[in-house]
Amino acid sequence: MNKFEKMMESEPKSPEERMAMLAEIKKICATNCGSCPSYTGSGETDFGFCATGKSTIITEEKGCTCMKCPVTDMYGLEWGYYCTRGSSIEQFTAGKK
Repeated sequence: MNKFEKMMESEPKSPEERMAMLAEIKKICATNCGSCPSYTGSGETDFGFCATGKSTIITEEKGCTCMKCPVTDMYGLEWGYYCTRGSSIEQFTAGKK
């Protein structure tokens, strides 16, 4: 079982803990997404797609910096292009089918 699967199986967090975790993810991603070729120039202003899912603004994949983001290592993420392909949970689930 990898790091991401262990995190998924851990005890559910309270809504407050989840919101704090999302805020931290978005804060970390802000420094990484800002230099992403798919993000830059799109007009998107949100971050943390690995947790929240696809952007409603970004539609073109021009390159991905997700694998360089500290959140990737923190949570054992193995995917990319979260802004166009969906959150880590969505991509994990799709890979299980």
